[in-house]
Amino acid sequence: MKPTAELMAEHDGILLMLKVLAAIKRGMEAGEAAPMDHIRQVLEFLQVFVDACHHGKEEEALFPAMEKEGIRREGGPIGVILGEHEAGRGFVKKMVESLSGLEPAKDEAKTTFSVSAESYIGLLRQHIDKENNVLFPMADRFLSTEVQKRVSSDFERIEREKIGEGRHEAFHKMMDQLAEAYSV
Repeated sequence: MKPTAELMAEHDGILLMLKVLAAIKRGMEAGEAAPMDHIRQVLEFLQVFVDACHHGKEEEALFPAMEKEGIRREGGPIGVILGEHEAGRGFVKKMVESLSGLEPAKDEAKTTFSVSAESYIGLLRQHIDKENNVLFPMADRFLSTEVQKRVSSDFERIEREKIGEGRHEAFHKMMDQLAEAYSV
């Protein structure tokens, strides 16, 4: 499997979790109590699976390989994507910081969580579209089969280091359970 195909498969899971996050946000905006266990699970997924693992694979393996092939970081597509990674981290940080005020619900915390969640969802949906339709096809064109194999090996190492053995599968199980709980 090409490394970009692996990242695109991960995008499918990320998009599913964005639907769960949107459902949680809508429920809270409708006056439902914040489902704290589910929120914590989603935030752990965003911090560990999305940021540390998925973005880690891109930042530590794929993008450096692309840069070696002449695809620019500064003023180029890689720089745009990296800027979006940083913006996403900021939105997740705000959601995490709002947790202490969600139970019992404080209006300011609910607003911070809701606005940050909405911003993150919008950012990541556009981000994934750019990667799937622009950046990854570019990588497929520019990276030789040998380089792609090396990037795939780096992905395996990064996944072991960032999330550990069996954790990827545990996240998928959690995704399926949350998707069922929120009918998404």
